[in-house]
Amino acid sequence: MPLLNLSSPHAHSSNSTASVMLSVALATLPAALVLSYFFGWGTLINVVLSISFCLSLECFALYLRKRPILFYLKDNSALVTAVLIALSVPPYAPWWLLAIGCLFAIVIAKHLYGGLGYNPFNPAMVAYVVLIISFPLPMSQWPVAQSLQDANAQLPNFLDSLSLVFASRENIDAYTAATPLDVFKQNSSAMVEELYKNSATFSQAKFAGVAWEWVNLAFLAGGLFLLYKKVFTWHAPLSMLAALALMSALFYDGGSSSSGGSPLFHCFSGASMFGAFFIITDPVSSATSRRGKIIFGASIGLLVFVIRLWGNYPDALAFSVLLLNFAAPFIDYYTQPRAYGHSKKPPINSENTK
Repeated sequence: MPLLNLSSPHAHSSNSTASVMLSVALATLPAALVLSYFFGWGTLINVVLSISFCLSLECFALYLRKRPILFYLKDNSALVTAVLIALSVPPYAPWWLLAIGCLFAIVIAKHLYGGLGYNPFNPAMVAYVVLIISFPLPMSQWPVAQSLQDANAQLPNFLDSLSLVFASRENIDAYTAATPLDVFKQNSSAMVEELYKNSATFSQAKFAGVAWEWVNLAFLAGGLFLLYKKVFTWHAPLSMLAALALMSALFYDGGSSSSGGSPLFHCFSGASMFGAFFIITDPVSSATSRRGKIIFGASIGLLVFVIRLWGNYPDALAFSVLLLNFAAPFIDYYTQPRAYGHSKKPPINSENTK
């Protein structure tokens, strides 16, 4: 949940917190449209519901804390959290799943710690982890891309989509399929080349699976826009993607049946670009120095690959981010830059001496 921060490593700008947050929300628009193109109405329904829940919960929390509601509401931080949750949750997720996620993000992960600027963990990722652990089935029901649907089994229209979200979910399995990361996770015998040839998920794609490579390209475009707007700097995103690419290259092993996939596959599947540009760039819950940002991002990239290849979850962004959120103060402790005019960094907790 990026916000304006005038201290290093964030780029200096005259933008207000509200305008920065609005830029972040707008930067997710290409990915939201691509998700809607491939997966139908579910993503847009997620966005509307999540914004409604988050803004309502934000008002409720501010009322309980006796804070001026309009003053804090117009900083757009709850809006950004809502959009990030909506894009993290599978399309056609039941409405109550989003409601629970928004509750944990806004009330528990944000306001319980004192509100914006005091939360030690990324609120959207707290919501995602709570949901994936508590409700693994609906959180794993990603729809099959429109281009892979049979002629007689199209994605649901708008009214059917509303029915799946608010009423009956008996037919949800007819629209779902394994994601590219799931396909690799479940593979135990096929070589990578054979997998790409025999699986429609890869045979109809370029390098990272139908739909997902385009979704990640859309997040990349939005992230580059935010870099251009100087909302954040390159240190964390580039180091995360570089670490993820390096690890996947080291363990690609020529494409055997135990291979985890190529660097292109890992960088453009799952939530890689989403995480690199829209999650780990949150200045509140990440490291603050430039060197700290590089360590922070690289550590997340390393953990994402480790959990993807050897853990129980096909994608591991949220777990990796929360673990490094916890470690961010430790990283800051050892990466404080030398003060101008001093040859050494002063002890962090030392008392002033004459």
